[in-house]
Amino acid sequence: MLDHSCTVHTGRPALGTKNGTGFRWTSYGELRKLVEHCRGGLAALGVGPGDCVAIVANNSVEWAVAAYATYGLGATVIPMYEAQKPADWAFILRDSGAKVAILGSPAIRDRLRPRELGIPSFERAVTIGETGDGTFERLLETGARSPVQGRPPSAETIATIIYTSGTTGTPKGVKLSHGNIMSNIDAVHEIFDFTENDRSLSFIPWAHAFGHTCELHTLLSLGASIGINDALAHLPDNLLAVQPTVLIAVPKVFNGIFAHIHAEISRQPAIVRRVFEAAVRGALDERPRFSERLARVVAERLLFPKIRERFGGKLKYAVSGGATLSKEVAELIQTLGIVVYEGYGLTETSPMVTTNTPGHVKLGSVGRVIPGVTVKLERNPAFGGAEGEIVVFGPNVMQGYHNRPEEQAAAFTPEGGFRTGDIGTFDDDGFLHITGRIKEQYKLENGKYVAPSRVEEELRLSPYIANVMVQGANKPYNVAVVALDVEAVSRWAKERGYSIEHPTEDQRVLELIKREFTERTANLSEFERPRRFALATEDFTVENDLLTPTLKVKRARVFARYGQALEALYRQAPTAQ
Repeated sequence: MLDHSCTVHTGRPALGTKNGTGFRWTSYGELRKLVEHCRGGLAALGVGPGDCVAIVANNSVEWAVAAYATYGLGATVIPMYEAQKPADWAFILRDSGAKVAILGSPAIRDRLRPRELGIPSFERAVTIGETGDGTFERLLETGARSPVQGRPPSAETIATIIYTSGTTGTPKGVKLSHGNIMSNIDAVHEIFDFTENDRSLSFIPWAHAFGHTCELHTLLSLGASIGINDALAHLPDNLLAVQPTVLIAVPKVFNGIFAHIHAEISRQPAIVRRVFEAAVRGALDERPRFSERLARVVAERLLFPKIRERFGGKLKYAVSGGATLSKEVAELIQTLGIVVYEGYGLTETSPMVTTNTPGHVKLGSVGRVIPGVTVKLERNPAFGGAEGEIVVFGPNVMQGYHNRPEEQAAAFTPEGGFRTGDIGTFDDDGFLHITGRIKEQYKLENGKYVAPSRVEEELRLSPYIANVMVQGANKPYNVAVVALDVEAVSRWAKERGYSIEHPTEDQRVLELIKREFTERTANLSEFERPRRFALATEDFTVENDLLTPTLKVKRARVFARYGQALEALYRQAPTAQ
């Protein structure tokens, strides 16, 4: 695939990296040369068919070069996140039997200390960002002097072992073959109309299956361009510099965009707020009123272009995966004239299983099953109605879990279908709707089943809530721990003429969050709505071990930290109804 793209699109930009205030673009021809040099360098280190090369780095040109060079030697890529803990890096290196590790910076090398790990298979660490022996620069120099012909892998060859970060337990290695990944890429070519003229700004880690397949490999297969975001704090400036046509992200990012837009609009004069709200209503109504049509005309001239300009001015598509995107968020993005393609998948399915496609978009769903794949719902009376566990059959399904035979056996049905652990239902038009996750679902005292992620997604749309976890297993009702967006709350208070020293104890903040709970959960069943909440000022992050590197809440870790506060809520007067 890469050879084809580098031949057809030789002079076109492939990968862009920050260079001062602008971006420096590596062409497809330059990318091919770098891959050839890296392949020779890895071969000189003894890497060959069946060996594993680990990459502990953020997205970069070097990341892509190292991955494609590894594939060309018949070897396997073991991607990891810079945000992971050294103990996770060490476990994955040991479990995979990695021979070489490409490290994103000297700081990672110093934290990992690979020579002290005592892993029999491990031979060499190569560091990006330095000069001299043991560096990526020297690896390329060696390969340039000792070129090695690429070895086309078979469809069955394991391309990568992606370790799912998991919300509990140790990481689990998912073995994906070249055939698995290419089946996803082929499906994209069949059902989407992306072209070589499209461009993304990349901030989903390529160590994540979504970023790995749906951005890196798929966009390069099209001859498209990928600008690499250097830091989330620089995202607004980088959007203006790269001017992407497609944004590939997880819902947390789109939720943040939604909250930011609403926060900006809330600070505008009343007339501006009314025009914006009417324009959004009119865009979603099949028969908008005259006032809504007029508001849409005004918004298209005065408001929406300014918002679109924040994304670079050329954004056409928003591709969301990794978790369920709120319908309210999708509707706002769609109102701005940006087409939302939400999909569903898992690491074990390479990852794509379903997606909305051009001409076939149903907001609130994760789309229809992609070509070549079959999905069946395994019914369980506990789920109720037409819901069932999503079971996947197809060429995208993994080759298995590395060194986990018992878990691998449990993951498949007798017919060979992969059990996703997710609960869903199909509507009459064949669109899949995700309704929960089996491991997260719990029962209240009244026997009602609750999927907490559905409730949490609604609450996270509040501009004053950075994160939230809902809990209520075997209890009379749900409660929640809320991580405040302290900056947004402080700004809210300042606009009203006062400051807040202790936001978790301030009655005005409690009332604010209570109103947010009431508004954000209005469309949920009464038994789903949390009745009480505890406030915290520290967000859930990867650094404090409350989020996985793929930004999923580690429920057990959050409960360990805030469990006593949550339990105490059942002995207090209600603060949210």
